[in-house]
Amino acid sequence: MTAKRVVWTIIAVAAAVVLGLFLRSNRLRLIKVRQSMPIEGAVIQRDADTKKQVPIADVVITASDGVTSATTRSEASGYFKLVLQKGVLSGRPITVSFRHPSYEPLDLEVQTGRLETRNALYVAAMIPIPPKGVVGPSHPEVVVTNIRVRYTLNSRTETNVGSAVKIFQVVNTGNVPCNHEAPCSPDGKWKAASASESLDAGADNAFSNVRASCIAGPCPFTRIDSSGFIHGGRNITVSVLDWSDPTTFLMEAEVYHSAINSNVRQLYPVIFGRTLNFTLPPTQEGVSLEAEIDGSPMVFPLGPALNLSWAICTVRTDTEKEKTTVYGCELKPGYRF
Repeated sequence: MTAKRVVWTIIAVAAAVVLGLFLRSNRLRLIKVRQSMPIEGAVIQRDADTKKQVPIADVVITASDGVTSATTRSEASGYFKLVLQKGVLSGRPITVSFRHPSYEPLDLEVQTGRLETRNALYVAAMIPIPPKGVVGPSHPEVVVTNIRVRYTLNSRTETNVGSAVKIFQVVNTGNVPCNHEAPCSPDGKWKAASASESLDAGADNAFSNVRASCIAGPCPFTRIDSSGFIHGGRNITVSVLDWSDPTTFLMEAEVYHSAINSNVRQLYPVIFGRTLNFTLPPTQEGVSLEAEIDGSPMVFPLGPALNLSWAICTVRTDTEKEKTTVYGCELKPGYRF
């Protein structure tokens, strides 16, 4: 009985040691995970009408637990992400502050646990600061009406302007042993001859649908290399190998002329309150706004700086594959739609 008790005691001690090592390893893993805490979200303008909750760019965002801190800025879409390095097993709450000169300060508190923190997407809604020097009743607001967006969309077009034909011959004598003197037939038995012909489509032109064929002679004993013309282009080359008697080849292609066409497009923006919104394709150029200011028609080129005398505009590009450009213009004080 004594020997059995010793054996069981050893087994129990070993099991306790293994369990303790497992729990310690799992605890250390949790501690390591908790040391790095990501905070992710978006900053928008606070408004009762959700259609007017526009993204806010360039907001200074700081997260701190009183010991460590991390800072970032919101993107054009309002998105932000920062990573706070917390102390081991710290349960201190994290304060995330949002600061922008055109909006009231905003602080959010993120509750954290000692071993686990809830994953969440944080949406910070900031209150805009009313502009100073609002035009009084003695200065009537300027009316902006009949707004249209005008832009240029460039597209490349290709027009079939003709075709090209090339006939050439490869002269060779059949049934002559190769004797390892290149060029030879693919099996290395017969003496062969090779030839190449090229075509140039000219400036702003390109070949398409290129074909090369043997049309006369012992064609079964020839090989055409299509690597020089299969993808078309301005310059194409066909190379052939003949290991029998003389053969004749025909190369044909269609010629396309490439040109860029500029098309002027117009669209009407969508207006919510004092903000107009519109989107444009990524290939747009020369964006301008046409509007009537107190009944007088005018054209306002936006340009890279997005300068408008009657509105403050922002632009951002979506991260999706389409890369749509999103514009938003808010009226300045003294103007109304």
